[in-house]
Amino acid sequence: MQFLYIACILSAGLTSAYDLPDNLKQIYNNHKTGKCNKQLAGGFTDGIDGIKTFAYCGDINGAIYLHSSGHGGQYDNMDVDCDGLNDKGGDCGSDETGQGETAFKDQLSQYGIQDLDANVHPYVVFGNTNFDPQQYGMEPLSVMAVVCNNQVLYGIWGDTNGFDSTGEASISLAQMCYPNDGINGNNGHGPDDVLYLGFIGKDAVPGSSANWQAGDRNTFEDSIKALGDKLVAGLKS
Repeated sequence: MQFLYIACILSAGLTSAYDLPDNLKQIYNNHKTGKCNKQLAGGFTDGIDGIKTFAYCGDINGAIYLHSSGHGGQYDNMDVDCDGLNDKGGDCGSDETGQGETAFKDQLSQYGIQDLDANVHPYVVFGNTNFDPQQYGMEPLSVMAVVCNNQVLYGIWGDTNGFDSTGEASISLAQMCYPNDGINGNNGHGPDDVLYLGFIGKDAVPGSSANWQAGDRNTFEDSIKALGDKLVAGLKS
């Protein structure tokens, strides 16, 4: 009975770990169908239909997020990225566009790894050739909040897109968001209902407190969750 009791507590903790806090739920609902009043850069696509209605928006104080004015307002989809180490490993074998390195590879040696592993590190592809979030105060390898499937998960800003496509995350993050959708290197999440939220400032960088040498995605996610929760708690709804 005692084991069952403890197991129930642990299970409850795991279940509630990614529940949407009230302020983030309000932010998600308020901005999805609204207009981006502070557009930082526009003319991007979600990588599917080629329609360039997606923009980086600064309407949320202290953050940058992806939004589209098309179809009455929406967020973005989640294409799968397998760049970095082990780019053909696991379910990335079907990815025909994977690259052998990520954008901030040179900054990762200080944490004892050569590069990010898309199968282990939940990271977000954020920024494009014509838009660098660093110009607005985002820091490489900072924590980002991702609202997907009615929950919040945390990822690292770990890569950029050289073209005009947006809405892309590492396969580990995509599979954590949509565990029952058969996510692989060639199959992502199509609907534009994912909120990618990048935080401005050095306080969003986990540095050595993140377990960069983790052997699996859940261990790495656990190591950045406390900082992610703190950043989300500071957002105004």
